[in-house]
Amino acid sequence: MIRILLIRHGATDLLGRTLYGRMPGVHINSEGSAQAAALAQALRRRYRLSEIVSSPMDRALETAAPIAQAQGLDLSTDQAFNEIDFGDWMGKSFDELRDLDLWKRYYKFRATTRPPGGESMMDVQSRAWEGIARLAARHKHASDASAAVVTHGDVIRALLILVLGMSIDHIQRIEAAPGSVSEIAVDRSDLRVRAINETF
Repeated sequence: MIRILLIRHGATDLLGRTLYGRMPGVHINSEGSAQAAALAQALRRRYRLSEIVSSPMDRALETAAPIAQAQGLDLSTDQAFNEIDFGDWMGKSFDELRDLDLWKRYYKFRATTRPPGGESMMDVQSRAWEGIARLAARHKHASDASAAVVTHGDVIRALLILVLGMSIDHIQRIEAAPGSVSEIAVDRSDLRVRAINETF
């Protein structure tokens, strides 16, 4: 069995104001740095990680780095855990998006609505699960292993939705706050959600 810790990156200055998606140069702020430090210490006390994988975005790497250092591990990246490609919406403020009919549909019907020029939530869920499957396969002979994936809120929600067997239209029912940890367990015969949105 492998425990996979799904960790959302720390807070940024644009959080809640701008749909920054894959915009370059978005870094964690002082709050995010404190969250990353707290995560590193809490996880060091609770887990001996075998591997840590990150989204390639700066904010995820900055959150992952102290965790990797505390565990004495190298840090790798995987595009499977990258942020959603929001296409034409990337960089727009939520005030700009709020009254758009397509945005309203996207918010309610994630399974069938795609951002203009971007990727669908079904695509996000599929690629993220492929990343989880690769990670689990690397540890298939371990009787008890733990690994961490530092990624983004909707990527975490999409994975939890999949394991729980829920419609991706219900993605907003799951919380994944900045600096939080959710945990899934993967073995040969079963998938389980063990924790959602733990913070330290």
